[in-house]
Amino acid sequence: MSRTKFTDIDSLSLQDLEQDAELIPLMTPEDEEEINKEKLPETLPILPLRNTVLFPGVVIPITAGRDKSIKLIQDANNGSKVVGVVSQKSEEVENPTGKDINTLGVVARILRVLKMPDGNTTVIIQGKKRFEIDEVITEDPYLQATIKEVPEARPEKENEEFSAIVDSIKELALKIIKQSPNIPSEASFAISNIESPSFLINFVSSNMNLSVADKQKLLATNDLKERALATLKFMNVEQQKLELKNDIQSKVQSDMSQQQREYFLHQQMKTIQEELGGVSHEDEVEEMKQRAKKKSWGEDVAKHFKKEISKLQRMNPQVSEYSIQRNYLDLFLDLPWNEFSKDKFDLKRAMKILDRDHYGLEDVKKRIIEYLAVLKLRNDMKSPILCLYGPPGVGKTSLGKSVAEALGREYVRISLGGLRDEAEIRGHRKTYIGAMPGRIIQSLKKAGTSNPVFVLDEIDKIGTGNQGDPSSALLEVLDPEQNNEFHDNFLEMGFDLSKVMFIATCNSLNTIQPALRDRMEIINVTGYTIEEKVEIGKKHLLPKQLEEHGLTKDHLKIAKPQLEKIVEGYTRESGVRSLEKQIAKMVRYAAKNIAMEEDYSVKITNDDVVEVLGSPKLERDKYENNDVAGVVTGLAWTRVGGDILFIESILSKGKGNLNITGNLGKVMKESATIAMEYIKAHAEEFGIIPTIFEKYNVHIHVPEGATPKDGPSAGITMLTSLVSLFTQRKVKKSVAMTGEITLRGKVLPVGGIKEKILAAKRARIKEIVLCEDNRRDIKEIKEEYLKGLTFHYVTDMSQVLDVALTKQKVKNAKKL
Repeated sequence: MSRTKFTDIDSLSLQDLEQDAELIPLMTPEDEEEINKEKLPETLPILPLRNTVLFPGVVIPITAGRDKSIKLIQDANNGSKVVGVVSQKSEEVENPTGKDINTLGVVARILRVLKMPDGNTTVIIQGKKRFEIDEVITEDPYLQATIKEVPEARPEKENEEFSAIVDSIKELALKIIKQSPNIPSEASFAISNIESPSFLINFVSSNMNLSVADKQKLLATNDLKERALATLKFMNVEQQKLELKNDIQSKVQSDMSQQQREYFLHQQMKTIQEELGGVSHEDEVEEMKQRAKKKSWGEDVAKHFKKEISKLQRMNPQVSEYSIQRNYLDLFLDLPWNEFSKDKFDLKRAMKILDRDHYGLEDVKKRIIEYLAVLKLRNDMKSPILCLYGPPGVGKTSLGKSVAEALGREYVRISLGGLRDEAEIRGHRKTYIGAMPGRIIQSLKKAGTSNPVFVLDEIDKIGTGNQGDPSSALLEVLDPEQNNEFHDNFLEMGFDLSKVMFIATCNSLNTIQPALRDRMEIINVTGYTIEEKVEIGKKHLLPKQLEEHGLTKDHLKIAKPQLEKIVEGYTRESGVRSLEKQIAKMVRYAAKNIAMEEDYSVKITNDDVVEVLGSPKLERDKYENNDVAGVVTGLAWTRVGGDILFIESILSKGKGNLNITGNLGKVMKESATIAMEYIKAHAEEFGIIPTIFEKYNVHIHVPEGATPKDGPSAGITMLTSLVSLFTQRKVKKSVAMTGEITLRGKVLPVGGIKEKILAAKRARIKEIVLCEDNRRDIKEIKEEYLKGLTFHYVTDMSQVLDVALTKQKVKNAKKL
């Protein structure tokens, strides 16, 4: 069923049924009989309707807009008030002729004509009888035609089937009116009070939601029973559509009610959060979107971010995954996608900064300047991976900060010492509880740029645990061919690390995975000479400690002789960390006296040094005069730099056993065994009676047994000690040596030459015995380090003995 329609000849205008309810007479059977008795005129003015059909007995309002229609209504209203109403075949025709209208129509009586405020004319008409047009007489000023009546075939009153159909129409009409929210309740009252079956059929047909063509077909059905069946069929279809529509609306209404409830609760939550000073869910999302607009990331990254923030919008803020997703998007927005700091290519300024912060380290500075020069020329060079290798305290880590300042880049440092979890490098997957990005991505977020100077400290101290191998995870980070798409498990996107300048530091290369070591450029940062330590103490360490303790240079002055005394007597290392600690003690000594207002010497003397630091602790490590046969000074490399060690050997009556003590490793024990066997094989050449090996036990000892010692550097030292012992020829003064031997007596080259030479200089050694193949290592050392040293390059043990041993035996030598 539809609402009552105000049918315009030009257009259809809807009004509420209740406004016109009083104009709809409830036709009784008596009224119907009276209408049937009326005779139709032979000629009628024809009123075309554009979008509706008039049925007998039905009252409808019409708004006339066409000039011909208005003229027709005025003339009819002033005359007989009877017009012929027909529907147009096409509602698009503006000025219909006889060919444009249907031949079957309804004679109507004008009940009321109203002038509307907008100038249009509204007429209320009631249908009477059906008619058929014989001939159109004229079309000016409006259509007029001759007509003939078309009677209806009505069933007998006692026809039970027809009565059942009529009752079904009435019941279904009431049901439709009740289910449809658009039909007013007054329509139910009107339907219930209709007594005439034909009027009921016509009234329902007129108000159904049917097309003009379907209504015209109903009107053209002569048999009233057939019209009733067709009407009931259309009503069933409409009722089914209405039920489906109501069902859909009910579901939508239920969903809307749930959404409205959630919206209301979210609005309450938002208000509470704002009152507490928080930010609502919608505000957070909107803020993220605004931040994303300022990012200069690529299309793939932008697409991924859009997908992830859409996921956040669909989440309930109360679920646990919401905070993970929000943290993920915060990281995404905080990362410096394609954000780079501008490099400063003033190489002279860079060199000044490196010289200002670090005394010495010429090779490292040279390599940094070379890198800057190439980067300045090409501006797209992939950053090399530098690895500063050397003992502790030589300035490897602080060098990275100076490089960052020289380049004008941000400085980032992470310590890898003891790292055992691969996720520390690559991050955790978001599915894990407490998932976080790796330290690489976290550090880049902290730096704020994609091209910082990144120091990977203590790369040689990475461990291996049950959570994977972190050193293997670093392979992708430190490979210039791969790190342009570094994949972090938490980020789930490739991040470009190719513009990052990585600087790794380590104390030993042996513990670094070979594949990882292959990806780095090793730069050896050796220890400092005594002179360099004194300069570093004067220019860097003392001013730094004075500032940290709130003093100035006027409160404490340490001259070079006193600094040299501190270096020689209290620090014996390759770096300057212990030296800084000793200088800090001297500064605290001054600070205490100033705070207690006591007198003290601003210019530190040697006595002040002893008073504050105590007696020199390392004097015993200096070279010892070898007046006893069998004592030789060797050179060794340790993780803290070069050092000297003494090898002692002694004979005792026995059965020719060889004892080795001093906490020596497997390699040094093997060297002692080789040396002993070599001497036995060449006893006659050395002037040794072979029977001595069966009558005496030999004991080799390296002092400081609490310190583990191992390495292929003491072979010639042990052989020299044993030959000196058996021949009772003492070793020359101020001679030290390093090298390995073979069973044939050949001398093999060893490593760590520079550190060993520095140790020799600290110990006041004058002559050093080396393998001929180590000559190339000496050429790479600055001449100032070699000043005061004499080098003897040898290829076999006979040359070593000629250089190291005196020609004369020790006084009061034992007779063997």
